[in-house]
Amino acid sequence: MQLRSPIVFILFIALSARIAAAVGLQYVLDSHLHRSFLIEGDANGYWELAQHLARGDDFAIHHPLRYALRMPGFPTLLASSMLVFGENFLAARIVLSVVGTLGVWLVYLLGKELFDRRIGYWAAGFTAVSPLLVGFTPLILAETSFATAMLLSLWLGNRLKRSVDSQASVVAILRGSVLTGVALALACMMRPSWILAGPIFAILMLFFSSGKVRATLAGTVAVASMVGVLLPWGFRNQQVTGHFTLTTFWMGPSLYDGLNPNATGDSDMRFFDEEALSTKMGEYEVDREYRRRAWEFARQQPGKTAQLAWVKSVRFWKPWPNAAQFDRWTLKLVSALFFLPLCFLAGWGGWALRGQLWSVALLAGPVLYFCVIHMVFVSSLRYRLPTEYPLAVLASYGLARLVSGRRLFDPSDSESDVDVSSGN
Repeated sequence: MQLRSPIVFILFIALSARIAAAVGLQYVLDSHLHRSFLIEGDANGYWELAQHLARGDDFAIHHPLRYALRMPGFPTLLASSMLVFGENFLAARIVLSVVGTLGVWLVYLLGKELFDRRIGYWAAGFTAVSPLLVGFTPLILAETSFATAMLLSLWLGNRLKRSVDSQASVVAILRGSVLTGVALALACMMRPSWILAGPIFAILMLFFSSGKVRATLAGTVAVASMVGVLLPWGFRNQQVTGHFTLTTFWMGPSLYDGLNPNATGDSDMRFFDEEALSTKMGEYEVDREYRRRAWEFARQQPGKTAQLAWVKSVRFWKPWPNAAQFDRWTLKLVSALFFLPLCFLAGWGGWALRGQLWSVALLAGPVLYFCVIHMVFVSSLRYRLPTEYPLAVLASYGLARLVSGRRLFDPSDSESDVDVSSGN
């Protein structure tokens, strides 16, 4: 990476903006709000789990102890910060700023390899300064770290498909498959709902690749590698809870949070503490009980379930945050000024690329994937934010196509650095 390259400047802006947001947030929390986290709840749990890891204690919180409440990826990242800088909130937020900046770099790489350098620059530039992406980065929540891991899996997955299509050696394909699987697992370690992306990726690889045998091999090895990385976590869960899972035993309560007689589409976990099932059952049994209740509600009240799905989709696509603490017209205006053009340009780019559905699936697939998931589970802008990183690549292509008025990318061109301005 040359020091005079535009991407260096973009990454400098991205890191500076995120560190400034981290410092500003910490000042507001310390001096005005007098609390540790802007969005409490999940953040408290992540921080406590990280403390346990850093101190060498059990990866468990609450009473009775819950051992498979969260995936270990994000708490491990926080624990790493604690081991180096101590239990310092600002230091952890700056570490997250670096992780978020890495995500901006991966956006550039994804745009460059799918299209050309200019698309990569534009997409990285958008994600570098997007107010919500910048502002969300220093929060003690897993979204930004997941976004970076997800982008890594998308970038490696695209490189793997190129290897398959270019008739690369079997060794190269196997190496790319393993790396893609590891990246998928890393993203799952941050957000367990990404686990279905592995099989979906394998199916898309088979459908869109020219070499079906190599594509089958690549997809199978990628999924096997993902599962292989997650297996130690699954065996650990078997050991400490008596039941095996590659993810967590929190799906049941989360599902019931979104599908119950009092559900609104927003999260309201008061039922969990009020019913206190965890004092009468193990984690696995609590998970199964709430799953049963949620699906029973969906079967008995399909109309209410459909209505909730609509409400959740509106919350997911809302241009500004849903939470009352962010109910300011200035924040709404700034958020809308960035998100609405992003959606329009991404739609334009998707239409322009309708003959190249692999690129569309790679870039728009994540936002559609999580939209569907959060039409079942509770929903908010928070769950959409990670998907805006790859969506920015599609929007940048849409912008370039809108400006030029002609085709910009020839899929038969094996080079990643296609000159946008020339129309090649």
